[in-house]
Amino acid sequence: MGGLLIAVSALTGLLWGGYVRAMADGFEAEPADTRAEARRALVRWPRYRFPPWHELAGAGLCALVVWRAGLPYLFFVLVGIALAVVDWRTSRLPDVLTLPAYPLLALTLVPTGEVMQALLGGVALAFLYGVLWFARPTAMGLGDVKLAGLIGMATGALGWEQWVAAALGGQVLGALYAVWLLATKRGGRDTEFPFGPFMLLGALGALCLGN
Repeated sequence: MGGLLIAVSALTGLLWGGYVRAMADGFEAEPADTRAEARRALVRWPRYRFPPWHELAGAGLCALVVWRAGLPYLFFVLVGIALAVVDWRTSRLPDVLTLPAYPLLALTLVPTGEVMQALLGGVALAFLYGVLWFARPTAMGLGDVKLAGLIGMATGALGWEQWVAAALGGQVLGALYAVWLLATKRGGRDTEFPFGPFMLLGALGALCLGN
């Protein structure tokens, strides 16, 4: 049964990748009307094309997380893939994706029996990122703070070791990317880049620590 769940999760991620490709094209860096943008972006047919990077990434990530952490974390991975792609393209984490994910993530985590710990983890990590945003609002957006709440919920349900790994992992990966930009002269000290994908990669690593 475990192998079947992993296979179904991989297939789900494969199909989701094509939808994410189409959906992400509907979001803009500076939309004139966020409601119209949401309708345009979310109601789209999947687009599958070669090379199938979105599909392969979706399949691999979903299978990996379900294998290491369990089926309750599949929803978080699906949302995380969408947010990472949109943020990388537009430097935005749209509320239409992050805010509805909170109650849905809480529901999918019910089978873990750790919903209260997940909520506490979400509040704690959102507060931590909120402090960082307040200290340096030019280096981090409110979208990152909202994303931190989702990451804190998902990793908090697994345990505080995973929560700490996610909290530190995102910061370390973001810092390494900044160093790479400086070393390759692709950017300077004031260069801005989407931070959400690095936060989500840190969360992925934490989830792969297992239950």
